[in-house]
Amino acid sequence: MASIALKTFTGLRQSPEKGPQLVIQKPTKAHFRKAHQIVASKTSPKLSGRNLRVAVIGGGPAGGSAAEALAKGGVETFLIERKLDNCKPCGGAIPLCMVGEFDLPLDIIDRKVTKMKMISPSNVAVDIGRTLKPHEYIGMVRREILDAYLRDRAADNGTKVINGLFLKMDMPKDRNAPYVLHFTEYNGTKGGVGEKRTLEVDAVIGADGANSKVAKSINAGDYDYAIAFQERIRIPDDKMAYYENLAEMYVGDDVSPDFYGWVFPKCDHVAVGTGTVTHKGDIKKFQLATRNRAKDKILGGQIIRVEAHPIPEHPRPRRLSGRVSLVGDAAGYVTKCSGEGIYFAAKSGRMCAEAIVEGSENGKRMVEESDLRKYLEKWDKTYWPTYKVLDVLQKVFYRSNPAREAFVEMCADEYVQKMTFDSYLYKTVVPGNPLEDLKLAVNTIGSLVRANALRREMEKLSS
Repeated sequence: MASIALKTFTGLRQSPEKGPQLVIQKPTKAHFRKAHQIVASKTSPKLSGRNLRVAVIGGGPAGGSAAEALAKGGVETFLIERKLDNCKPCGGAIPLCMVGEFDLPLDIIDRKVTKMKMISPSNVAVDIGRTLKPHEYIGMVRREILDAYLRDRAADNGTKVINGLFLKMDMPKDRNAPYVLHFTEYNGTKGGVGEKRTLEVDAVIGADGANSKVAKSINAGDYDYAIAFQERIRIPDDKMAYYENLAEMYVGDDVSPDFYGWVFPKCDHVAVGTGTVTHKGDIKKFQLATRNRAKDKILGGQIIRVEAHPIPEHPRPRRLSGRVSLVGDAAGYVTKCSGEGIYFAAKSGRMCAEAIVEGSENGKRMVEESDLRKYLEKWDKTYWPTYKVLDVLQKVFYRSNPAREAFVEMCADEYVQKMTFDSYLYKTVVPGNPLEDLKLAVNTIGSLVRANALRREMEKLSS
């Protein structure tokens, strides 16, 4: 089959070097104020002869980051994870700020992506990355490498890492009584069968993903979720050179009715995947379409691994109950539109752990729900704007192919690229330049009008 020629935009207009980001309405104080806000106090008893005990269920970025912060803070920490070699079907993109903030070594980063192509339903390709500074990049990691590193670092700081499958927990019988965790431990002495064990702890952090058993234990409620499907494909060296520092994103009804397809570079292969919330039963069809879109660039490749996993679409109705709190995917911290979750998982795990360390006075006191609630209030105040903006973008631009064409056209604008990358790389959303935002609004409306005109013409042709 002949290669498909991609039409490329070089930009809609020239934008100034400076110009911040998304203009949004800040959430009001009422948004964060609870109907009966609990005020933390030091009424909880001091612990005698031991430190506070906390169990972290799940060993991904959320669990590893939480366990490290707890152990460093003087808390006796246990981390329970069944799959210590877990390879989650994840694009593996991390923002630049995460590298410094979580002190990640550069050798766990497979690729430094400085270029991206956004490819529309009609195969128009927009080159993204022109606004990046020389030191800026998007890191590409393999989850089995990143997760293991964070767990090992937690262990080095005193966390007891247990290779086990969490089953259930018994709730405390009174205010300061322990939670009793039931799990199967796999330590090699019983082969693959494992051994039933229990563990008593003072608090629990649920970092066990979208199918969280901890969430079920506290009746946290359900949420909509997407299915992510990904194939790792080893391609010839000459084709791998094309993806040396380049990632691709494909939009269109063929690859996903409500998300996007991707080709992300790893150390010696590419990850090709897609996702959907609304048509989960068709995920393999969408994956085939994603491979077909990238066909000529991955020709001759060999599939070395196939992965699938649920991804939450919004936070759970309840993320806290007593001395049990949810973080990462278990809490529903994945952004709309981009599907990003690694940074938010690690950040929420650390924030929750820090609230426990502070509330327990470095493990010397029992904690209360009010101590853990501080983490939720800080999280919502910091990240609610980001989630809201991306939710709106997904609803506007992912609803039809004409809207996706408008979205890709808009991505060619340098101002859009700058504020998008600044928001992603540094996890900040700041007020934009009023004049540039007005121009952007006009251009966006123009793109949508052209998209609707295109849709009407297509309908005429098909009638």
